[in-house]
Amino acid sequence: MSERHAYTATERRLTLISVMIVFLLSAVSQTIVATAMPRIIAELHGLNLYAWATTAYLLSSTVMVPIWGKLGDLYGRKIILLIGMAIFMTGSCLSGLAGELGTLPLLGGGMTQLIIFRAIQGLGGGALFTTAFAILADLFPPRERAKFQGLFGSMFGIASVVGPVIGGFFTDHGTVTLFGHVVQGWRWVFYVNVPLALIALFMVLTQMPTTPHRGTGKVDVLGAGLIMVIFVPLLLVMTWGGRDHAWTSPLILSLVTLSILGAVAFVFVERAVWDPILPLELFKNRTFVTANTAALVYSMAFMGVATFLPLYMQLGQGVGATKSGLVMLALMGGMIASSTINGQFVTRTGHFKPFMIGGGAVFLLGLCLLATIGPDTSTFDLAWRLAITGIGLGPGQSLFGLAVQNAAPPHQIGVTTSSSQFVRQIGGAMGVALFGAIVTSSLAGELSKQSPAGAARHLDIGDLQGMALAQHPRNGVTPPPMTVEAAKDARILKVSFSTAVVHGIIVSVALMVAGFACMLLIPAVPLRERDHADAETNEEKTAEAA
Repeated sequence: MSERHAYTATERRLTLISVMIVFLLSAVSQTIVATAMPRIIAELHGLNLYAWATTAYLLSSTVMVPIWGKLGDLYGRKIILLIGMAIFMTGSCLSGLAGELGTLPLLGGGMTQLIIFRAIQGLGGGALFTTAFAILADLFPPRERAKFQGLFGSMFGIASVVGPVIGGFFTDHGTVTLFGHVVQGWRWVFYVNVPLALIALFMVLTQMPTTPHRGTGKVDVLGAGLIMVIFVPLLLVMTWGGRDHAWTSPLILSLVTLSILGAVAFVFVERAVWDPILPLELFKNRTFVTANTAALVYSMAFMGVATFLPLYMQLGQGVGATKSGLVMLALMGGMIASSTINGQFVTRTGHFKPFMIGGGAVFLLGLCLLATIGPDTSTFDLAWRLAITGIGLGPGQSLFGLAVQNAAPPHQIGVTTSSSQFVRQIGGAMGVALFGAIVTSSLAGELSKQSPAGAARHLDIGDLQGMALAQHPRNGVTPPPMTVEAAKDARILKVSFSTAVVHGIIVSVALMVAGFACMLLIPAVPLRERDHADAETNEEKTAEAA
């Protein structure tokens, strides 16, 4: 194994700036799409595939996280980061072109194309987050790392602030005509990634030193494949179960069985291979198990709510894409402030658990408050609830990964970092799929309760989408007023959809209760002052405490 690269002060500063730009790129790509999705699914006619436009990115990036982490250990972080950015930029360009050429052989219609291209984007995106955190672990010891991980959490918050606003602005006002061809505004949501990616490429190429690799062996391809066998069927179950297929249908039961068999096979393979993609001995570390379990549940609770709240505002409240993005500023503003402040306190005190527990309690409170919203909730009432939720989210953006890194031996920083990122992303993907399944299933029941006999029998969320878009100016054209009957149907649908979203939030509350219980079990191990000079002594102390 190669020796740790000795970074100079200048190299640390320039590398940190480069990695922050990469992190910003990855974060923006996830947040900018949310406010544009209602318009995208309306124009590409893909409402039944709504969740998969997000899930495809999360799933592909999640499956690649442990692979990118291992490749970074084998061949160096810089080259892996460059390859990941190139794939990511290609996927962004293709996503912007989805549906432009109509139905294509093998790729299908516009919405199917978008899902495939988002998956390609996610393949590269998986390298950005995990490599950025691994480089940060290379640069600084755990205690000093806390304030920078808090800063990275703030970067995610900044991206989350800028992303929805930019996405909403482009969606509402970005439609242009170029050379006689109309380019819909939502397409710029994907094209805007390109200039930021070029800046990141330039910074990484010119400012980041090429460090020697620190790992040996090869990629566990079979283990990586079994990860897909475990989680792809599981996500399909959450997406289809109770909506397209009964929970006890042969297809759903077969997918569950396949996922379980994949998990069993994964354990046997990881025990047998010389260089596993996920060393099973890590599961003997109490901090690794409890922190990652809490992070998994935490991400499930957060991502489902964050993904569907813009849809709730646009469909349930009838606000425009730009305004829904602005309201989300409250969530991200709270997260930025909390993440930054908590990172500083963790560095000063050397302890992470009190701040992690405090953040989890506030996050749980915020979710409970969000569970009281409805179609008549004002934007101010929604904003202050989101602000409280964001304050609770801040510590969770960095402290779970920090706890795992602090408890891991120095030579396993890469795999522990990628594992921590993996469980958070799979939790996010599962959260989006589960929340979407709950909302669509609940909507059908609520429509039957709210509608007069037979009045809205054939109406679904797609009708609500069209009504929401019809109520707002589009490309400078003010829509005609709705008839009394249309307004009545719109009200029924808004009430039903808002109630369905609240049902999803209630499930998120239950998940967060379980996540909070896991947080209480995380060992309160002090952060190491150094990472390598006294590594052996610290490893022994950490192992005893864990």
